[in-house]
Amino acid sequence: MLSSVDVHSIPALGRDEAASMGLVEYQRLTSLLASLDDVQWSAETECVGWDVRAMACHILGAAEFDSLSTLLRGAIRGRLALRRIGSSDLVDGINEVQIRDRAGLSTVQIVEQLVAAAPRAVSFRRNVPWVVRRLPIGVPMIGKVAASELFDSIFSRDVWMHRLDTCRATSTPMQLDDVHDGRLVALLVREWAGRHGRSFTLHLTGIAGGDFTGQGLGDCVELALDAVEFARVVSGRVKEEGLLATMVAF
Repeated sequence: MLSSVDVHSIPALGRDEAASMGLVEYQRLTSLLASLDDVQWSAETECVGWDVRAMACHILGAAEFDSLSTLLRGAIRGRLALRRIGSSDLVDGINEVQIRDRAGLSTVQIVEQLVAAAPRAVSFRRNVPWVVRRLPIGVPMIGKVAASELFDSIFSRDVWMHRLDTCRATSTPMQLDDVHDGRLVALLVREWAGRHGRSFTLHLTGIAGGDFTGQGLGDCVELALDAVEFARVVSGRVKEEGLLATMVAF
């Protein structure tokens, strides 16, 4: 981006674009996973208790939510798992079931099944009825959001962030470009700005970065950091203060 972008002018994400972005993310992740050796599959990630293999099983489990019935069954089984894992967060229960159910898969099978599941998952999310898309969904540390945000943005952002987690855990360069990743980061800035509602200028470096401004409450706050690091911060992986403490769902 050559000039500063008013965050309010960033176009919202539509269903068709969301589907295209989702397919790109799954393709990039499966290519990354297929390139890893056994040692890298066992590398610990920044997600506590998850190595790369567990993370991949979680992503596969989420991709296999390819209908309203599988999504509902996953939520019910996740709820039942909470007492066993000592958590009250439904997402923790769902993740636990996803990983446990796929514990017997080889790494080759994980990749193959993710390749097969990805198009079905994206198609399901693209075609969820509008009545369901309007339902409120609880998201950890964020609160309730419309189900449309889950289907259009959060699922794909989760894959993107776990691709980054995997790259960091395995010391593998992350594939980035200014079109796909730049758009994802811009949408992230748009949502982040909407959540805090303050005036700011934000300079994000790197191929996926750009310059953004937003008019809102209070004096203008000037911020500058790497675009990927910004995503890690607003995901909660890195703790910051001020406007950077405002979190976005992944």
